[in-house]
Amino acid sequence: MTAVAEQAQITAVPAYLDLAEPDLGAAVRQLAEAGHATAVVVPLLFTEAYHATVDVPETVGDVAGSLRFELVVAEILGTGDDVAQLLRRSMAEAGIGDDSSVLLFAVGSSKLEANAAVFDLAARLAAGRRSPVRACFGTCAPGVADVVGGLPEPIALVPLFLAEGLLLSPVRTLTAQRGWRIAEPLGEHAADLVRQRYDSASASIRVR
Repeated sequence: MTAVAEQAQITAVPAYLDLAEPDLGAAVRQLAEAGHATAVVVPLLFTEAYHATVDVPETVGDVAGSLRFELVVAEILGTGDDVAQLLRRSMAEAGIGDDSSVLLFAVGSSKLEANAAVFDLAARLAAGRRSPVRACFGTCAPGVADVVGGLPEPIALVPLFLAEGLLLSPVRTLTAQRGWRIAEPLGEHAADLVRQRYDSASASIRVR
């Protein structure tokens, strides 16, 4: 959040759907107390899964209505070429070269369309490489064990994550046990992407 706030010269407040505080209501109340009447919600999500299509719209609607605060929802981060470029940068920083087979590790979803977007991202990352890129997931099939068999060594893991978490922790342990390279979560590397999503959404506010 700090990197985004500094780049865009805006007030940026984190908010969580679950498992952490503050929730969106608390974040909006903080903004209201500071004199704001409008805010852009940037969902830090990579696929159009349940959180993006149900949780976020419902939560935003409830909070905006109850607190009489205007909230505009930006596009998710997605799996487009801009995200692919961030992953390539992360791979390079981790020393993952074209000779490494890559496991692109994402959360996963019960929605086939959401997982398909990750498979497509893996295919685009594989273009022009000597070694393959395979998508795998933490909450659904295929998992790491389902795709790693038969892949040529060396093997590396690239998480489609912004930060550490419960799903990534056991996979990080596995990479250490197997001697695989692992790229770091995107973290602050994604700040410019978040700012772009914010800019696009805030532009729609200004033209009203």
